[in-house]
Amino acid sequence: MVYYTFMAVATINLTFDEDLVRQMDLIANTASITRTQLIYNSVKMYINDRQRLQELYEYGESLAKNNNFTEKDVFEEIKKYRQNK
Repeated sequence: MVYYTFMAVATINLTFDEDLVRQMDLIANTASITRTQLIYNSVKMYINDRQRLQELYEYGESLAKNNNFTEKDVFEEIKKYRQNK
């Protein structure tokens, strides 16, 4: 028996300036994908990146709270790290 999973979809209309569309077309053609696929993939990457950043932020917040770090402590550690590079 074969089961099919159907994903709910929504159609949206977007407006881009012509230069951006040319750049999108160049990238899409180079990658052998459609504009729609390029935009879909780009939005998914953006959302995933934002989610990872939020998780990292929350992790940092919990570390700071559990170790009594202040904002000043974090800036000082970054400064030391950059000086030692």
